[in-house]
Amino acid sequence: MNSFGNYFRITTFGESHGPAIGAVIDGCPPGLELSAEDIQAELDLRRPGQSELTTPRKEADRVEILSGVFEEKTLGTPIALIVFNRDMRPYDYAKIKDLYRPGHADYTYQKKYGRRDYRGGGRSSGRETAARVAAGAVARKLLAQKGIQVVSFARMIGGVWLEEAEPKIGDGPAAANVDAGQLAGLRADIYSSKVRCPHKKTAVAMEQAIQWAAEEQDSLGGIVEVRAYGVPAGLGDPVFGKIDARIGQAVLSLGAVKGIEFGHGFKLAEMRGGEANDRFTTGPGASVLPETNRAGGMAGGISTGLPIICRAVVKPTASIGKFQKSVDAAGKAIDLTIEGRHDPCIVIRIVPVVEHMMNLVLIDLYLAQAALQAWT
Repeated sequence: MNSFGNYFRITTFGESHGPAIGAVIDGCPPGLELSAEDIQAELDLRRPGQSELTTPRKEADRVEILSGVFEEKTLGTPIALIVFNRDMRPYDYAKIKDLYRPGHADYTYQKKYGRRDYRGGGRSSGRETAARVAAGAVARKLLAQKGIQVVSFARMIGGVWLEEAEPKIGDGPAAANVDAGQLAGLRADIYSSKVRCPHKKTAVAMEQAIQWAAEEQDSLGGIVEVRAYGVPAGLGDPVFGKIDARIGQAVLSLGAVKGIEFGHGFKLAEMRGGEANDRFTTGPGASVLPETNRAGGMAGGISTGLPIICRAVVKPTASIGKFQKSVDAAGKAIDLTIEGRHDPCIVIRIVPVVEHMMNLVLIDLYLAQAALQAWT
């Protein structure tokens, strides 16, 4: 499937070294002020070649809006977004077109379709995520109108952890109505860091770990944390449409993500019920809120009104310069060295992608809830 969402539905298209990549959004409400610059600002956060810690591929990732916007306001009709690929080098992959690269989708795509685009992985390339960010930028603008803001950052890279006390903006009841300016400041700190970590000392250690791995022609993985603030209680559906299930589907659809947890996540397995439960209390204006947020802002698959907390495990970049053993399409054993331009740590550039996948889930669930309330 190349589509995601129900009320705010996106379909992405394009290959890594094809003419272009893009997205079509169906279900965006009319009247939203939207320009190419709004989307470009978000695309710039994930584009390649921003520092020595990312791939040297030089793509400006300039977005064009082809439809659905008139006089810088959405029409309510499908919005088509396109980003043309400019710095393609398909010849980098000619030598390995009949080989199966370890950690890549070469073999599985071949088995499913009987043929594949070997240029950088084609559709399975991380470059496809630029289309998700473009669509997520629109979702972000809609959510901001409702006081919902999402931030994402590197929690761990190559075994270097950001302490749990960071960032300073918390995830409990006190953060249920966190100041928008604080969140804007946090996001600015995150994206001013080469490794998308808001704590300078930790960021330096992460940078060093990436540089060491790159010098050894190897790569690193890590953990990305995403937080959604201002999410009202009541979003999500019981059983199959749980909010954590929807977020899980969105984030796990990213090729590099291999694990996910919410709130205290796997630590809950070590707790007793009395310690793990989020007890409810009366908040400001006689509102009801959980006293703690161990469940990550949800109960029964429905949002509680506290910040939604999710962490994603990102595997090391599969393309590395080290010699590896594999086989070719005929099953013959080969020694393989992957050439081309690759990220020594994809965590850096996947941070905004995870952020926008959360945006896409939340706007879809918000519109679903609005439709339910309008009916009732």
